[in-house]
Amino acid sequence: MSRFELEELSRFGDYTGSQELTDMLVSSEDEHKNRLSDVRVSPDGRHIHIILPEPKVGLVTFDKYERPQPPQNHKTLELCSSPRTVPVVDVCYLDHNNNSRGTAIAAVIYENGKAEFWCFQESKGGWRLLQASDLCNSPRARVVSVCVCSSFIIWCEERPPSESSTRNKLRYCVCRRDFEVEEGAVILAGVKIILHDNPKFTVISSGDYVHLLPDPSVKPLPCIFKFFLTWSPHHDSFTVGAACKNTPIKKLSAKELDFKKLIVDCLGYLSALEPPEICSFSPTGHGGLLLLLSTGWLCLLQKDGTMRQVYKLPENSLVKHGTHTSLCMYINVLALIIGRNLHLIELSCGRELQKIVLKGAGLLYANQTERQTPHLLSETGLFVVADRKAESADCKAVFEEACKYYQQRSLSSTQLTVDALKKGGRFQAPISLASILRGFLGTDKLMASLEGELKALVSLEELKGSLVRGGAEEVEAVCETLVEKEVVRLLSSSELDKEALMYLNSIFSIFPCQAWRAAQAALQLHYNGEGSLSSRAPPDVWKTVLSPTLTGKASPLSSSVALPVFELLCESVLHFQPTWLPSFLELAQQQQGSAGLGLSLASSSWSFSGGRGGEGGENNVPLYKRALCLLSSMKRDSDQHWDLEVELLLVGGRPNAILQALRILMSERRWERVTQVAQRFCKQSPLLNKEIFTTLLCEVVQHRDLDPYLDLLWMLCPEDFTVTTILNLVLKNLPSPNTSSHPLTFSMSHTNSSSSPPPFADPQSSSQLTIGLLKPLLRKVLQRETKPSQHYVDILQSPSYPPPALPRQPTEQPSSVTDSAPGLGGAGVMAASLLSARPRAAVATL
Repeated sequence: MSRFELEELSRFGDYTGSQELTDMLVSSEDEHKNRLSDVRVSPDGRHIHIILPEPKVGLVTFDKYERPQPPQNHKTLELCSSPRTVPVVDVCYLDHNNNSRGTAIAAVIYENGKAEFWCFQESKGGWRLLQASDLCNSPRARVVSVCVCSSFIIWCEERPPSESSTRNKLRYCVCRRDFEVEEGAVILAGVKIILHDNPKFTVISSGDYVHLLPDPSVKPLPCIFKFFLTWSPHHDSFTVGAACKNTPIKKLSAKELDFKKLIVDCLGYLSALEPPEICSFSPTGHGGLLLLLSTGWLCLLQKDGTMRQVYKLPENSLVKHGTHTSLCMYINVLALIIGRNLHLIELSCGRELQKIVLKGAGLLYANQTERQTPHLLSETGLFVVADRKAESADCKAVFEEACKYYQQRSLSSTQLTVDALKKGGRFQAPISLASILRGFLGTDKLMASLEGELKALVSLEELKGSLVRGGAEEVEAVCETLVEKEVVRLLSSSELDKEALMYLNSIFSIFPCQAWRAAQAALQLHYNGEGSLSSRAPPDVWKTVLSPTLTGKASPLSSSVALPVFELLCESVLHFQPTWLPSFLELAQQQQGSAGLGLSLASSSWSFSGGRGGEGGENNVPLYKRALCLLSSMKRDSDQHWDLEVELLLVGGRPNAILQALRILMSERRWERVTQVAQRFCKQSPLLNKEIFTTLLCEVVQHRDLDPYLDLLWMLCPEDFTVTTILNLVLKNLPSPNTSSHPLTFSMSHTNSSSSPPPFADPQSSSQLTIGLLKPLLRKVLQRETKPSQHYVDILQSPSYPPPALPRQPTEQPSSVTDSAPGLGGAGVMAASLLSARPRAAVATL
């Protein structure tokens, strides 16, 4: 039974321009022109670059986005702003460690010495050109090979021959330039010469070492191509080695820049060697180099210069001229492709584990996130070599049992699979798993599988040590960083269970200041200084923030129960920026409506019924009620408390909330603010207009504090209000006579009272309500009533159907008015009869 199998990762469908990528990867009929030699894969496997050979030179890149992109954005990008006649030498990644954040910086090096620096940002739509620079000092120089090592670019360039030595073939030079990657730019230092007057070298970076392999096609001297150099920038030294020697020939100081002077002492020894040809090579990433020799030996050149023979190919698999080869090292496994055969070799003993026959040519590459697993690119897609021994029946049974266990504890309805358990980081017992799998994986494979967990544990121990040894400022900085990462992680999770919510509450309780800053960073809050907040956080974060309460109630929660996320953030806002609370509520309601997370204001129920029935179920409590409930549970300054409560009610926008805010303002006798609110919200709904006007008219009857605002209040009178309606409201809400002595409560006295003012007295000369105060309102309503109705204009103008005779007006007074008229005394009866029986005369009299 085969231990290793090819497992398909992608058919390029998740890459931009998938069909074009497939067409470009298809091998031509001539095997010597295999296109895979021009393919480069980024360290994270998300970008595939194809260098276009002559005559159509350039570079085409195909990208994999983490989030689905619009169809119009699914196109290939040709990174080629230089003239199309200049060939591309290679593509180098300068800052591949940032790929986890969706960014990458690639340097495209051209043969004429030009360098273009491109930045990939998924959030901004893909690749954009940062800058273009001249890599070489000489405009006539020609770059033949290039690589990136640590924080510098190193390349081999060809200098133009001098007139005195036109036949000199040692006209190449190895140079370096340090670089720094900053926000939106790449800073290049000056050019430093590493070696000059040398033959044509291929520069290869591996860890902190650079290997210089000679080009066998260029043979200036018989012994020049028989050796290679290894340069160590850290030790400032060169090591001379040969493919037929197990130990380095000589170690030299790098202070000597002249190639001929550097190797003059080795020429006699090198002339006697007959090393095999290097057919293929691949860096190991730790300073070493894999070499495939023409003798069939696969060798490992270590960073100290020693060479170890690892594996000998069978006689029938020897490399022939033009055969496609690819090799790569993955922790403890070597992968080698010769033609269409994939050989997997164990590094420790050189034993061939398995040979897999491929359907076509393939290119091996190392994925930085899974360096222990061989990855393969072919013309049909991306593949990974899966080790089935680690997934025997017993191991699968362990994982399946773990799936059942975690599925019972999970609140999600999504079925948990074995792959999700292994790759999603949900398995919470790595020690138990390691003890179970030890007999199936072996020590090396088990250590490689647990590499991520071990690195996390080491990082945690280092962090603990830095906290113990660090000062107060360092500890505070570390705590703030950790809190920010945890808050962002928790708010970005799709589902926040009860345990995670308790954990988030503990963070806000222990580190309130750091948690508040972390929440601002997670929500990307921006305050414009004019009373409004904006947020650029993704909808998933707001979905977590606005999730319904777990308890189903918006009442104050005890200390033993975790606050929901929205209440937790409101509490933090109220503690650090209390004036932001209404703006934060308004922003939350906008996000709730835009994301479809709840009822928007336009679709909400405009009912005035009491209780919660009209506001949604227990798990759909309006946000303003949740904020008000939290506000009432916290003891604040009384004035600020009332102001915040009023603002929250007004931001809530519900009719009951607006009327409640008005009552609070009237109880605090803030009449100017009362009129402002009334004028603002009366325009939103006729029903709300009617309720607000009725409330204010009843308040006018009680006292004279609203006299300066009567003109504005009369303008808010609803269209369907009549004189009878107004008088009924006035008479119904008149205060009792025994309250007239209260300095803030007034009434219309009886006619038998000696102190009763006349019905049309000057309002300024009395502290009680009179008919004179209602004159502007009654005049306005009477004029509106006496205007001819426009509803039946077409019938009135029709000659064929004369309108019927109007019924006679009843002589008796309306019961609702006359019954209440004695409360006004003689003036009240006169006004009631005048206004109800003779409206036109009343208008003239008033």
